[in-house]
Amino acid sequence: MTDITDAKILIISTDGFERVELEVPRDKLREAGATVHVASPDGEPIKSWDETDWGPKADVDLKISEARVEDYHAIVLPGGQINPDILRTKPEAVQLVKDFTAAGKIVAAICHGPWMLIEADVVRDREMTSYPSIRTDLKNAGARVVDREVATDQGIITSRNPDDLDAFVAKIIEEVREGKHPRKAA
Repeated sequence: MTDITDAKILIISTDGFERVELEVPRDKLREAGATVHVASPDGEPIKSWDETDWGPKADVDLKISEARVEDYHAIVLPGGQINPDILRTKPEAVQLVKDFTAAGKIVAAICHGPWMLIEADVVRDREMTSYPSIRTDLKNAGARVVDREVATDQGIITSRNPDDLDAFVAKIIEEVREGKHPRKAA
């Protein structure tokens, strides 16, 4: 059991993340007392997508390749169409998601973020949700797809879109408090 004020949470992202899907979890988790780090492929600030156009950059704390599973309680995968599509081509990002899952750590993905879970091959036989346009991808990868604001399966959290952010962040906090989630391999 981990109090959120003792938790360390990693967000991985690259250019093209949906602005609110990174900023809201980062800021709300920090407000709750967690230490939150943002990692990008090159360790440089990343540019957001803000609904219909490029938005502000987000500061980054480290390179994805420098992140260590043992240093964190959870990983958060923001969506946006561009961000997870690029990240799933980065072996170090995909491996990190696999490693968090294998270690029983909390894994949270919103909107198009579950593309990373598909690429990491960790969705089979798990209940999940996502943005409507990638639900077929989840089904084809073996997930049991539902349409609700948050789906949780053994500490793997998924949400549909920015309207679900409050429930998404609340579920991350709840699951971190529960601690490690032993789970069957995907």
